[in-house]
This record gives sequence, C-alpha cells and structure tokens, in this order.
Amino acid sequence: MNPTFRRCGDRALLVEVGGVGEVLALYDALAADPPSGVTDILPAARTLLVRFERPARHDTVESAVLNARPAGGFRPVAGEVTIPVVYDGTDLADVASLTGLSERAVVEAHTGTMWTVGFSGFAPGFGYLTGGDPRLHVPRRDESRVRVPAGSVALAAGFSAVYPRESPGGWQLIGRTDVPVWDVAADPPALLRPGMRVRFTEARRA
Repeated sequence: MNPTFRRCGDRALLVEVGGVGEVLALYDALAADPPSGVTDILPAARTLLVRFERPARHDTVESAVLNARPAGGFRPVAGEVTIPVVYDGTDLADVASLTGLSERAVVEAHTGTMWTVGFSGFAPGFGYLTGGDPRLHVPRRDESRVRVPAGSVALAAGFSAVYPRESPGGWQLIGRTDVPVWDVAADPPALLRPGMRVRFTEARRA
C-alpha cells in the first residue's frame, strides 16, 4: 500500500489508495487504534478523509497512517442487520440478462452472500455495500432515472445499496424494502454504517 496524501485545510488529510479493498483495510486499522488527535475517519471508494484536532499536525497524522498495519480484513464495528426484500425490481430482468443468470439465480446470489457497508455517500444514509457475489457485478444504467422510490434495493459497479429516500439514480433496481435506512429521529440516523454487515432475505409480496 503506497498512499498519496492531500492536505485539506488545517485539520484534515485526504489519503488516496488503490481501491476499496485497501480503503477498508486501512480504515479498520485506524479505527481500531486511532492516531492521537484524530477525531473522525471517513472512508470512500478510493480515499479516507482523516480529521484531527491540534496538537496533531498533518505530518504526524501522515506518519501514523504510514505506520498503520492493515490486517487484510474488515472487522464489523457496528453489528449486523437483516433486510427483507421483495424482489420485483424494474431492472431485475436486465440484471439477469447482463449476468447470464436467471432472475431466481440473481435473487439467490443477492441473498446468499453477506455484504459489508464500505462507506456512505451520494445521499444521507446511502451505504455502499461491498463483498457480494461477484456474479452480480453489473454497470449502472445507461440513463439515470429522475425518480427512484425510497427503499429501492439496487446494484451497480460491484456494490449494492438501499435508496434511503426518493431521489434520482442510475443503479439497477432489483427489489424494494420497507426497512428505513435513514431516520432523522433515530440515534444514529443512518442504519447502515461503515463496518456493518448486511444480509438480505427474500420477503413475500403483499
């Protein structure tokens, strides 16, 4: 791992690595033993944003990151959640065609593997889930939708996700869930947080 560092203002450091696997391993190592002065660590697809307070400095945080020893796994730090899904998504047939699987096999692949929340982004509560069945790697839609209903369960670029609220979106929709993944009245408001493990189960249609 050969990270690149970019200083973000006086109290943050952006660490760029090779991909989501390296991000998750480094995040796990830093979260398990936070460097002195570090207040927050925010993972993304290829970067970690490390926030700190004085007396920590950019150079001391850089040194701590370089000295971190990722173990090569991503330890769940926030528990496990099960999300029941009705698999009747608009793009389920397209996903089956793209993967060469039947629609039933797509559902079985999605429910048959434990997923992990790698990072959050796009919208509050939108967790990018990694580690699913590699056969489900499908591209985004050629054209994004203007409206994707809240609770839509989707696939794109090796990730799965649950749309936390109605919004535009270009992911492949394979199902829907009633489980709220973003609730401002909850503490914390996001159900899916980095490190959580997620298992999808098939729910009956009402």
